Amino acid sequence: MIKALTITALPYSPDPLGIFACLRARPGAVLLDSGRPVATGRFDIISSDPLATLEVGHYGEASIASDQLSPPAHLVNDAFALQQWLLNQLDIPDKTSELPFLGGLIGYWGYDLGRKTLSIPSGQKSPVTLPQARLGLYDWCITLDHMAQQAWLIATSQRREQVESWLTQTPVPPSPFAVTDTFKAELSHAEYVERFNAVQRYIRAGDCYQINLAQRFYADYQGDEWQAYLQLRKATPTPYSGFMAWGDKAVLSLSPERFIQCRNGEVETRPIKGTRPRGATLEEDQALAEQLMSSTKDRAENVMIVDLLRNDLGRVCQPGSIRVPQLCRLESYPNVHHLVSVVQGTLASHYTPLALLKAAFPGGSITGAPKIRAMQIIEELEPCQRSVYCGSLGYVDVRGSMDTSIAIRTMVAEAGRVHVWGGGGLVADSQAEEEYTETLDKIRHLIGALE
Repeated sequence: MIKALTITALPYSPDPLGIFACLRARPGAVLLDSGRPVATGRFDIISSDPLATLEVGHYGEASIASDQLSPPAHLVNDAFALQQWLLNQLDIPDKTSELPFLGGLIGYWGYDLGRKTLSIPSGQKSPVTLPQARLGLYDWCITLDHMAQQAWLIATSQRREQVESWLTQTPVPPSPFAVTDTFKAELSHAEYVERFNAVQRYIRAGDCYQINLAQRFYADYQGDEWQAYLQLRKATPTPYSGFMAWGDKAVLSLSPERFIQCRNGEVETRPIKGTRPRGATLEEDQALAEQLMSSTKDRAENVMIVDLLRNDLGRVCQPGSIRVPQLCRLESYPNVHHLVSVVQGTLASHYTPLALLKAAFPGGSITGAPKIRAMQIIEELEPCQRSVYCGSLGYVDVRGSMDTSIAIRTMVAEAGRVHVWGGGGLVADSQAEEEYTETLDKIRHLIGALE
């Protein structure tokens, strides 16, 4: 239980990296990073030393590591119910603060957790042993608000003393990071085209309208994953980034895409569909942006996913509350231009944010439409499971707030090997060479930052 929670002002810093460097060796250290914020990035959230850590194994079985909490046995096969049970163990005396997180769950939900929820079996192997989800139950955090240019430590009196002590310790400098060979593609160009053609056959047969087909790249490395994150962040800052590491495993996410935000019952999702690389000159860059904005194919791809997400949100939102205030607006990042839409709704009073997350998971922008058939085709055509990629990173606050990303532009590191995926939505008039190039454009800066 959380008691006597205090909110203490800290000196503001526009950069969370120095603070997190003091804490990153702590158990369960996690950084949700707005990545030198752009228009939609505002808060950085940092924490460590969770009261409990929940992991969901490869067969959907859930377990909790905690010295204080022991869940009911009947919940071990229901990951989302177990998450809600953990949240219910916290209590906050003052729920009026406008800060996004006063305590709750922080971590990731992997794409393959969605297969379990939707009963989609997989015969593919996972390239890593990371759990399908890993979430800590945190009773404190440091929050940086880049809009207000303020910072706070939110903790009980006992926790505050601990954290203040941790922050005075000299950070351990990150050791150098280097990939020891070039990144390799799991699929050859010919194998990608073969799978592209299979998607086209499914579309012509009426099985689906759109499939998000991805390919994996990997390389061996030596050194500190935190140093790798620093290099990635410098190369491509994005508003929904995050870092967490434990044992020989780490998740390094530089996502530009919000999945679902829920605050005071108001829900928002920001699907990305439609991509062009940035140009080498101002003129070329503007031409590529205009080409994207005028592309009938890319707009159609985006609108399909907007319709899918309207349906997903409609399952748990109040009837008549779903709206689309932004459709296919251009947003530009260091390596790519994107078309971004916004879908909003009002959560029905008898649903929780976790029920909302479960209803919409995984995000439609990284599956295709219709969702279940698209995921079945993905399982057939992609040669390995996606792990954290195309899942979500984020938090669920004990008061009912939530913010999560779509875990694209996301690297998974384990046992000296780092993995990264690039994908794109395929529709009836997609061209194989253009789509293959798009998968490379999306991750080129990430690979380049490490190589």
